[in-house]
Amino acid sequence: MAKTPSTPASPAVEPDPTPAGKGRATPTRKEREAAQRRPLVPKDRKLASQQNRAALATEREKARIGMAKGDERYLPIRDKGPQKRFVRDFVDARFSAGEILMPTLVLVILTWFVPQIADYAFLGFWAIFLFVVADCVVLGFQVTRRLAAKYGKDKVEKVRWYAAMRAIQMRFLRLPKPQVKRGAYPS
Repeated sequence: MAKTPSTPASPAVEPDPTPAGKGRATPTRKEREAAQRRPLVPKDRKLASQQNRAALATEREKARIGMAKGDERYLPIRDKGPQKRFVRDFVDARFSAGEILMPTLVLVILTWFVPQIADYAFLGFWAIFLFVVADCVVLGFQVTRRLAAKYGKDKVEKVRWYAAMRAIQMRFLRLPKPQVKRGAYPS
């Protein structure tokens, strides 16, 4: 028969004296609701509305500056994404005929008061307008071809109209502001 050793081979492991758990009682529902409770109506409503208005104004200003800089977080959904950034940079890198459309319109309106040249100015305006439309069509084809080469044909969607609307805007009025100089086409 086997004998049990009279001396233990290893010392006994003593339990850790630190208590298990989080060390406090779970709060009751009533205690949790009391901790979360705050008044529905502030004590000074006028001051609260002023603070709310000021907070909203600073948030709007931050969003406006972010959108002007082209920060993706603040852009509207129609301007988000790498494809739209590529289109914006491509349009901003070239001179578009649409940029002279508004100044031409102002000149046509001013020439309406001089009957001798009003007809010629009106015809000139229509010639420029048709040139702008042709330029926008060519721009649409260029943008879709470059986008398809860079991102693949399945990633090209609804960019022609976006490019045309940006090209018609005068450069300093575009939002988000142009991020590239003229001639610096995106690769």
